[in-house]
Amino acid sequence: MAGNTFGSVFRVTTWGESHGTAVGATIDGCPPGLELTPEVIQVEMDRRRPGGGGAASPRKEPDQAEILSGVYEGRTTGTPISLVINNKDAHSKSYDHLKEIFRPGHGDITYLKKYGLRDHRGGGRASARETAARVAAGAVAKVLLAQAGITVTAYTVALGGIRAQAQDMATSLAAINENRFYCPDPEAAERMEARVAEVKAQGDTLGGIVEIMATGCPAGLGEPVFDKLDGALAGALMSIGAVKGVEIGSGFAAAELTGSQNNDPLTPVGFVGNRAGGILAGVSSGAPIVARVAVKPIPSIAKEQHTVNLANEPVSIKIGGRHDISAIPRIVPVCEAMVRLTLADFLLRQRAIRCQDRAW
Repeated sequence: MAGNTFGSVFRVTTWGESHGTAVGATIDGCPPGLELTPEVIQVEMDRRRPGGGGAASPRKEPDQAEILSGVYEGRTTGTPISLVINNKDAHSKSYDHLKEIFRPGHGDITYLKKYGLRDHRGGGRASARETAARVAAGAVAKVLLAQAGITVTAYTVALGGIRAQAQDMATSLAAINENRFYCPDPEAAERMEARVAEVKAQGDTLGGIVEIMATGCPAGLGEPVFDKLDGALAGALMSIGAVKGVEIGSGFAAAELTGSQNNDPLTPVGFVGNRAGGILAGVSSGAPIVARVAVKPIPSIAKEQHTVNLANEPVSIKIGGRHDISAIPRIVPVCEAMVRLTLADFLLRQRAIRCQDRAW
């Protein structure tokens, strides 16, 4: 199946299905000499893995990432890095009754139309389980970006209609890891907890908004016209199954502004404001890169839904099994991973064309 490889220089191929033996990633183009251990990767894996209760699926996966190649004595060798995450808690029989039924909101019908067959067990390749491989690869990109002084942080700004209120940035970032939604507003996080419990009792699910910020990114990343940095970031984030919209900087709010309101004035010490979200003409400006994603509600719900079966006959279903109430918070580290993979790729591309410039 084509479309499983991401990036030009820092290239990542993910593989595996939700109810297969394992999922994993192969990274080609990672520079040699980076310090990389399973423990470094595991930090990110633990943030994404299921079984956390509340909004998360009760599926219990340890998500232990194993390094099969490309690392020797704790350092990358420059050769392909192969990572594997074994599936330990797949209950495929839970999907037997869905073998001939198309689930609303899922890719069941589109996969069948494309390939002539589909893996009905948890959605197969279309499952959110695939994102475990992205997070593992993103952990490697995180090490590379750290050497360049680049940090990527994602957090929840809305869930189920409850929005975090803007606060002092230092205070907000400190609060992110103090609640399981990675929300910078503690009061909003408490209301989100109550909202999740309410909707769970109703057999329904919730959507929300995640914001991703990259700091320390140098000016100059991005290619003109058809390979702009903001376009690449939008594509990377939209490749996440639950994401239905992406905006950079002021995003859709820019449509309500005048040019004088939307422009970021320049001074000898830098930009005043950051409505551009750190990207101008598709190239990073040196200001923080800010993107937001709209996350749809999980389509697997316990309420009765109308659909059709393989014979195109109308049927009604209630989807049981073990499903998240919301893709948030587990999607937060996935968003970070996709931004890291994008920036790592563009950083190495820029180094290639500025190889004589000591600043790079």
